[in-house]
Amino acid sequence: METEYLNVGRIINTHGIKGEVKIKRITDFEERFREGNILYWSPGGTGEVTRLTVEAHRIHKGFDLLKFQGYPTINEVEPLKNGILMIHKEDTTPLGAEEYYFHEIIGCHVYTTAGHYVGEVKEIMTPGANDVWVIDRKEEGDALIPYIEEVVVQVDVSKKTIIIEPMEGLLD
Repeated sequence: METEYLNVGRIINTHGIKGEVKIKRITDFEERFREGNILYWSPGGTGEVTRLTVEAHRIHKGFDLLKFQGYPTINEVEPLKNGILMIHKEDTTPLGAEEYYFHEIIGCHVYTTAGHYVGEVKEIMTPGANDVWVIDRKEEGDALIPYIEEVVVQVDVSKKTIIIEPMEGLLD
């Protein structure tokens, strides 16, 4: 059976000369980057996979900086740029009620409470107090839906559907 992976970040650049990389995090679980944890790197999220052990983690200017064991200088981490960091799917943490993994939400079809089709969730941003779901609306451009109780009425990940009650101006 082939191992399934879940994306937790993208290496967007190197940082300094001592082997640190700058990560765009795509997980709510900061503990994924804890010292000693195992991550898997792929140049594009498929194909070749390299196992990496986190040696150090810190936050700098809103980004995660990681250092991996066996990668002591910028020369070793330079080839990792633009690659995807992943975990084994079976290493996920159980979630509480009304909590979802990004991979469960991305690809869901969004409808209003009136039954109007809005589009498909293509990305999730984590800018601060709440997540923001980016909805691909094909003809109209993207819509940004805050994941808050007043807007998101129902999520059914098994049916890949989400029902929203749009606030005034949300879909304009």
